Amino acid sequence: MTIDWGQLRRIQACLVIAATLSMPFAGRALAATPPDTLVQAWAIDDIIGLDPAEAFEISAGEMLGNSYDRLVRLDIDDPSQLVNDLAEEWKVSEDGRTFTFTLRDGMTFASGNPITADDVAWSIQRAVKLDKSPAFILTQFGLTPENVESRARATDARTFVFETDQAYAPSFVLNCLTANVAAVVDRQLVEAEARDGDFGNGWLRTHYAGSGPMTIRDWRPNEILVLERNERYHGEQAKLTRVIYRNVRESATQRLMLQSGDIDVARNLQPNDLDQIANLDTVRVISAPKGTIYYFSLNQKHPELAKPEVREAFKYLVDYDGIQASLIKGIGEIHQNFLPKGMLGASEESPYHLDVDKARSLLAEAGLGDGFSITMDVRNTQPVTGIAESVQQTMAEAGVRLEIIPGDGAQTLTKYRARSHDMYIGQWGVDYWDPHTNADTFASNPDNADDSGVSTLAWRNSWDIPELTQESRAAVLESDTDARIALYDDLQRKVREQGPYVFLFQQTEVAAVANGVQGYRLGPSFDTNYVYNVSKE
Repeated sequence: MTIDWGQLRRIQACLVIAATLSMPFAGRALAATPPDTLVQAWAIDDIIGLDPAEAFEISAGEMLGNSYDRLVRLDIDDPSQLVNDLAEEWKVSEDGRTFTFTLRDGMTFASGNPITADDVAWSIQRAVKLDKSPAFILTQFGLTPENVESRARATDARTFVFETDQAYAPSFVLNCLTANVAAVVDRQLVEAEARDGDFGNGWLRTHYAGSGPMTIRDWRPNEILVLERNERYHGEQAKLTRVIYRNVRESATQRLMLQSGDIDVARNLQPNDLDQIANLDTVRVISAPKGTIYYFSLNQKHPELAKPEVREAFKYLVDYDGIQASLIKGIGEIHQNFLPKGMLGASEESPYHLDVDKARSLLAEAGLGDGFSITMDVRNTQPVTGIAESVQQTMAEAGVRLEIIPGDGAQTLTKYRARSHDMYIGQWGVDYWDPHTNADTFASNPDNADDSGVSTLAWRNSWDIPELTQESRAAVLESDTDARIALYDDLQRKVREQGPYVFLFQQTEVAAVANGVQGYRLGPSFDTNYVYNVSKE
């Protein structure tokens, strides 16, 4: 994509000047964002890269969901259903192992290159061969670097064939193909930028090669990301020229910017700031239950954290009710299971509560009656910072000395993925709308070796669980719905009781939106917050 840096700098300069001038007069509408541009303030410091075959962060997911097409998408009005994207139609073979997609005719990438079934096949092959973090969403169907060219192939310009190793539920396969790792990239454009066999990964981390309703125009880490309307999009054109995401982590700053008109949407408002704008007639608050779970985890490489009594004790050292009443009021609810409410098989059991005496007893059983010291990596954003500080206080009551190590999203995630943490607090959003998405990540670790290439959360926390891995695999192959629900209920109970995770709450995503913004909605997953339907009065 050709970037008009001059125009972009002028827009950014206007925004900075407006913010500077208006901050002392918060509460008055002294500034205004450009009429053809939506400006959002959001903590986007977790973005590490923008290659769909590699990006696996919450914020990056939203950017890719707006800018890349895939064969099918989740229907945000009814997450149990799918809608066509590049695929005009599809059919499933009688043995349930072969999915044949017919592409719409006459589509092009933003570059002007035609979209063909070869691009679809190459995108899937590329993701499997690169084998980055989200590749397991595809490889769980038996795809390997050696067989992917035969099992994900184009048979003509409009026909793509996808073969699985076993007969999975068709809805499960299709839901996996809605994930960002299955996004279709412009082969001709990306191959031209490939270096040393990297399939263009080095280039695509910071560039764009898609066909979605918005293009990614610019990204400056920890500063700004700009989406721009794709004039070659095959569907209805985006209503606004561009959408700007400004990396603003502080809730109070976002509120002041929204009140002064410097931004149109504030994405990280905490309960106190939501209360302060509740009665404003210039702003409305919208919310949606999200398939995102907040939790903290215990690395099983640490000798003390690997003790079952310690894992259980930590589940009694969280002031869940206090956190509910203050830190997540209006933005989440207590939830102690890996499946979010609303998903097939989700348990609503939440048995843990703050019980320091019980925790002390468990720690004594583990030979840690005098407590011990431990660290937790914490992203510098709310509510996780506040929750970490709350946990620090309650753990101290049982003699556990918790040191908080702050960092931006990219820093803490990189350390977490390298398995070099003691404890980590974060959020996990579903990759697709099927219970296997979270069962596979929280309850599956097929190879616990450091160099195994597995990227599930069980692996990141060095939790070696061959039996649960098998049970998770059996659940996804179960064709009887009631039996499948029973398997997920059992998995959730075992992970809740034995796992190295302390589940905290399920997110209710909230956005405070200026009244002039129309059509702004929040989807059920982190990659379905679509902004291309948004307009401004």
